[in-house]
Amino acid sequence: MTLTEIFSELNETKNVDKVTFTRILHEVFKNAIIKQYGSDENFDIIINIQSGDLEIWHKRIIVSDEEFTNPNTQISLSEVQKIDPDYQEGEEYSEPIDLRKFERRVIMSLRQNLINKINQLEKENFYTKYKDKEGTIVTGEVYQVSKNEIIVKDEDGFELILPKKEMIPNDKFRKGDTLKAIIQKVDVRNNNPLVILSRTSNNFLRKLFELEVPEIEDGLITIVDIVRIPGERAKISVEAYDERIDAVGACIGMKGARIQGITREVRNENIDVINYTSNTSLYIQRALAPAKIEEIKLFEEEKRAEVYMVPEEVAKAIGKKGYNIKLAMELTKYQIDVYRIIDDEEEKDIMLEDLKDEIDEWIINEFKKVGIDTAQAVIEHDIDMLSEITDLEVETLQYVIETIKKHIEQ
Repeated sequence: MTLTEIFSELNETKNVDKVTFTRILHEVFKNAIIKQYGSDENFDIIINIQSGDLEIWHKRIIVSDEEFTNPNTQISLSEVQKIDPDYQEGEEYSEPIDLRKFERRVIMSLRQNLINKINQLEKENFYTKYKDKEGTIVTGEVYQVSKNEIIVKDEDGFELILPKKEMIPNDKFRKGDTLKAIIQKVDVRNNNPLVILSRTSNNFLRKLFELEVPEIEDGLITIVDIVRIPGERAKISVEAYDERIDAVGACIGMKGARIQGITREVRNENIDVINYTSNTSLYIQRALAPAKIEEIKLFEEEKRAEVYMVPEEVAKAIGKKGYNIKLAMELTKYQIDVYRIIDDEEEKDIMLEDLKDEIDEWIINEFKKVGIDTAQAVIEHDIDMLSEITDLEVETLQYVIETIKKHIEQ
């Protein structure tokens, strides 16, 4: 294989340019000459990638036979005159070096040195390309799928890693699929650059909005905060500096076109876009949508809010598996306690507070966090549902339900 062919292959597979390839070859052959001759001071290395030629010339000073002592830097007059009798003492004599005369160990070392240099260059190019790209979205092709991670190749053939923990739970990719993710981290481990991708990061959702909504990219709309449970639900608060701009409408798009594209990318994650406000009561009300709130009591020092609503709105406030109220609390940075407004008929119900002698207060508080404050409200829910929306174990819930039923019977 000629130098031209080698360069073409490296340029295609390793993205090595001519100047860099020439520099690497110079370094590799310089080291080989030093191994063979002990020094490279009187050698010229001439490389022509275009023609595929590589020449090494050995320069020596012609000395008399009596003065000849160093075959690396000198050549005797008698020896050089066998080649050309016109040569004289003190002149410089140059001759090409036949690489086939290099020792086998030198050739093997040269080959390994070249491979190492190319591999190191590839690592440097890889790191240079991605070191300033943390927090940006990249698109690549799925190259390999394993139990714990997916290897993705970018347009230059570099391998990026998407760990399982950074995948949306219902992500399913096969080899050859196109994958979009955010560059979570660029690191170096054991002298190897490593690019970690993420699809569960809040920033991934943020960047998708920036790509889909020009007003965000242009700075007309600001994303104040994002909270999400990947693949399930997310809440994003936005703010427009110009009152004439409908921030929520711009993010959703005409007939939902913009939000639908983002939702598809995150596996149909339910995304709530709300207008940010410094009015805490209003912000909590928006964060708990679609539930309708009748009254809010704020306790600023405790960063806590008591929210009162009619029973049929409580389930909406809590949401599937308690996601809605959990995300609302993360978004507003407030502990939100939901209370049902009960009518005269419901007042016959037993308040959980009245069962403190038999049910620990911390258990009652867990129920209250999700808007369940009466005995009837507990037994109206399926035990599996209660387990999902609270932090209580099934055994604890069974005990609570049995205790409530005894009191109802009495």
